[in-house]
Formats: sequence, C-alpha cells, structure tokens
Amino acid sequence: MTTPIGRRERKKAATRKALADAALRLFCAHGYDAVTLHDVAEAADVSTTTLLKHFPGKEALVFDEEADQEAGLVAAVRDRAPGTTIPQALCAQVKRARVRSAGSDPAYRDFLDLVTGTPALSDYAHRMWMRHQDALARAIAADIGAPADDPRCAALARFALESSALAHDAADAGHAVDVAFDLLEHGWDGGRAQGHPG
Repeated sequence: MTTPIGRRERKKAATRKALADAALRLFCAHGYDAVTLHDVAEAADVSTTTLLKHFPGKEALVFDEEADQEAGLVAAVRDRAPGTTIPQALCAQVKRARVRSAGSDPAYRDFLDLVTGTPALSDYAHRMWMRHQDALARAIAADIGAPADDPRCAALARFALESSALAHDAADAGHAVDVAFDLLEHGWDGGRAQGHPG
C-alpha cells in the first residue's frame, strides 16, 4: 500500500515545478545567460532563498530528473526481462532517457535547442549524466555477483553512459546508440564486417 503524499510534500513539489517551468520559459525567451536566479524566483513568485532551497544553482533549474534517471538505469539492470542481456537493457534505457524525438513536441525541441546552444548547460548535462556511473557499476556488479569495485563493471557503466554523447553528435541518434551497444555486447572485430583490415 502506497503512503499518500502529505500536503507539505505536495507544496514542495509544486514549488519545484513552478520554478523549473519559469526558468525554462525565461531561458528560452531571453537566453540562459541573460536570466538571473532572481528573475526566475520573481516569475515563480518566491524568494531567491526559497529557490536555492530547491535547486543548488542555475543549471539545476533546467535538469530536474537526475534521481529519476539514476533509478531508471539501475532498474534497467535489476529488473530486465529474462533472456535480456545487461547491454541490451541499458541500450533500451539510454534511448528512452536520452534519445527522444522532438518532432511532435515543440516544448522538448525548445529544451534541446536551449541545452545544445548553451555550452554551460551542455557541459552540466554531460557531467550530471555521468554521475550515475558509480551507481550503475554497482548495480551491474551486484547482478553478476562481482565485487562492487570490479573494473569490468565500471567500464561497462562508463561506456554505456558515454553512448549518449556519441548519439548527440550523430545524424541518427538511435542508430548510433545501437552501434555503440553492439560493440559493448560483442566486442571489436577489427572492422572486418565493414571490409576494413582493422
């Protein structure tokens, strides 16, 4: 049985959402660098002190899914269907979390344009995503019965997460992720499949 969310928690969640929505709206309209924390707080009708209780800094206003992303990655390993390998499960999760079509969602297109057009946000997004490496490596190690600091698990976690950066620069992001995970799953064949000598 799930515990009902209390009024205080609902109010905190509503304030966070109001701040994140106001920030994205202002950043898209005026540019990230032109908007201050005070501007965002005023638009959400709260004090700057209240804003800083909910978000540690300006970049965090744009990315409010860090805990959900980490939970999703760990669950992809832990709860994957029988017969699904860890790389297959992570490939699907990376595509769900990081490779989305913006064609039918103008708000998401605005978000992507903001992030890709603002170096501080692009760098922050990558750092935030890569912070999940340790938790993911521990989940992989637990799943295969390896020590928590197994370097193979750390390597798989790191390369799995880095696949989203590769996809970011690719014409077909989903295909780029598939290729990266195929390499993680099956290893390097020296390029012979493409007719290269390796």
